[in-house]
Amino acid sequence: MSNQPYTKLAERAAGIEMLLLDVDGVMTDGLITLDNNGIESKSFHVRDGMGITLWNKAGKNTAIITGRNSSVVELRAQELGITCIRQGIENKLMEMTSLLPEFQITTDQVCYIGDDIPDLPVLEKVGLSVAVADSSPAIHHSVDWLTQNPGGRGAVREVIDFILQVQGHDLTTLYSCDQSQPIS
Repeated sequence: MSNQPYTKLAERAAGIEMLLLDVDGVMTDGLITLDNNGIESKSFHVRDGMGITLWNKAGKNTAIITGRNSSVVELRAQELGITCIRQGIENKLMEMTSLLPEFQITTDQVCYIGDDIPDLPVLEKVGLSVAVADSSPAIHHSVDWLTQNPGGRGAVREVIDFILQVQGHDLTTLYSCDQSQPIS
């Protein structure tokens, strides 16, 4: 399950208040599809969306920092209630550091999920660092946890479920409250 023993992961997860996500290779499988007109498409897993919805219902913060710009990311973030979206970011660590005061949290309260070398500076600074199962081996030595699920195939949900359960949240109770909101 992880690079660290369960107890150590649970300790790190206990104080997490923000989920910070890369997109390509984390929220998606990393494939970028362009049609003949240059229109980009990406695939997002519905269970990851449900996880983010449960995370939000638990009163937690979610943010995206990605190196690419994509209107598809804006649309998916809007569907999931993610209002903090930073696209086209070359220096993810500087961007994360600049947004923390807005949420009144510290790096120790951030869980970052990444998949490749541009994520490394952030992974090395946050309270809980996670790489998806099919991430670049170049970052594996720097993370607390390597998920069982690959990017775009439930890895985000895997992390959310673990953190929320460690923090004492009942996922079915979170799901059942306020059914008026879209869930995935």
